[in-house]
Amino acid sequence: MFNREIESMAGNKMKELQLERLKWSIRHAYDNVPFYKKKYDESGFHPDQFKSLDDMRRIPFFTKQDMRDNYPYGLFAVPLSKVVRVHSSSGTTGNATVVGYTKNDIEVFSEVVARSLASYGVTDEDILQNAYGYGLFTGGLGLHYGAEKLGALTVPISGGNTPRQIMLIKDFGSTVLCSTPSYALNIADFIEVNMPDFDISSTKLRLGVFGAEPWTEAMRSEIERRLKIDAYDIYGLSEIIGPGVSSECSEKSGLHVFEDHFYVEIIDPETGEILPEGSKGEIVYTSLTKEAFPGIRYRSRDITRLYHDSCKCGRTLVKMERVTGRSDDMLIIRGVNVFPSQIESVLMEIEGTEPHYQIIVDKKGSMDDIEVMVEVNEKLFSDEIKVLNNLSKSITDKFRSSLGISAKITLVEPQSIPRSEGKAVRVVDKRK
Repeated sequence: MFNREIESMAGNKMKELQLERLKWSIRHAYDNVPFYKKKYDESGFHPDQFKSLDDMRRIPFFTKQDMRDNYPYGLFAVPLSKVVRVHSSSGTTGNATVVGYTKNDIEVFSEVVARSLASYGVTDEDILQNAYGYGLFTGGLGLHYGAEKLGALTVPISGGNTPRQIMLIKDFGSTVLCSTPSYALNIADFIEVNMPDFDISSTKLRLGVFGAEPWTEAMRSEIERRLKIDAYDIYGLSEIIGPGVSSECSEKSGLHVFEDHFYVEIIDPETGEILPEGSKGEIVYTSLTKEAFPGIRYRSRDITRLYHDSCKCGRTLVKMERVTGRSDDMLIIRGVNVFPSQIESVLMEIEGTEPHYQIIVDKKGSMDDIEVMVEVNEKLFSDEIKVLNNLSKSITDKFRSSLGISAKITLVEPQSIPRSEGKAVRVVDKRK
């Protein structure tokens, strides 16, 4: 463990620490951010009324739209002279979301990422190749500062330039790869297509740290098989800090939330009611130590559940299940709710398909219609039409039996679905 005192703290002690820090964070937001003061006053809530963790339900939620409405600095709780860094979303669907960090916030950010890396077994003896994008996206600099705090030799290559990524894995002796899971598969694809004589197991690469997009157990198995590494999940969101909000450990049985810095709740995404531990719903975050940009009851839209178990790693922190999708990414196809990750899980079970797909949603008359474009492997694509038709029927039947949806299946040749150097574009919604 990077911070054994915190990561193995008794549950009652952690609750006491959270309560103390929640009182500070809520008061800090109310006193220094006009948005919070106005929202709380209108709802009849005052920080003085916060006496116990049960009082969280009295506090209004905070959303991404609130961030857009207060672009760029309207939600900062300290003067800009105290802010040493900002990160931001792309703003492709309206104003960007902007978050700020003081020097202490950067230290906390580095700490939680260092904890995450340590939980996978990364040490100061490792050479970490960081293929997350640097810049306004939190992934690149987040992993970079955390790796340096841990003491690992850090290679800041950023995303893209796949041939050079592979060259550096060989020449620098990289032992850890950090990227989105879809980009890790892109690297595997490039090796298989362009470097058939290259054996990735001849390098020192031993583990990967993947996040920034939902991915399934089946994709984990695919990455591990093709890159000959252990693959671990890291989770975060820029609205709260960035990567390092929670992470898997060596057990790969859920992600430990760093509760000394982040308070988590599960709510019903429709009613907003808090659900009991173990229930699946939308996870809500409150920052406990963030100075520049406090996030109080932020609705993430990510669907998961929280639970405690006796993890063999020795950590006592609450666990969150791997995110299966977002409530605002859920597709409703002719009355059936389905997440892209569920479609991915089905496809990964079918022999002959590649782990690259794209879901196209359109409206035919008054009904929603879905087409799934699926890459098949080279050998299968060159087979006779009958073989492809049988595969298409098999996928169609599996969708109907497992997910309860009917979809048009379009089989396409390898490498024909556009690749991304960052987050994969899984859904194209033509209804919008």
